[in-house]
Amino acid sequence: MATMSLGKQIEDYLPLLGNEEKQSILGVIKSFLKLKDVSTPHTHGQRLTIEQYNKELDEAEARYDAGHFTSLEDAIKQAESW
Repeated sequence: MATMSLGKQIEDYLPLLGNEEKQSILGVIKSFLKLKDVSTPHTHGQRLTIEQYNKELDEAEARYDAGHFTSLEDAIKQAESW
């Protein structure tokens, strides 16, 4: 028996799914594509340059200094409401 290509297998199975299942698969596909976004190279196992690392630190410190953070107490309250 000849091996069907992966694309052909997906093509053959897709019509057998309901709309909710198709929506779920679409979400998975979109999430995979977001992982390939080159604007965040360190999410792909690539190392940050020292410049990128320092830039992220500076941005995080600026957010903290501007008061954009969640205190431990607030984080606990949020977690309790889950």
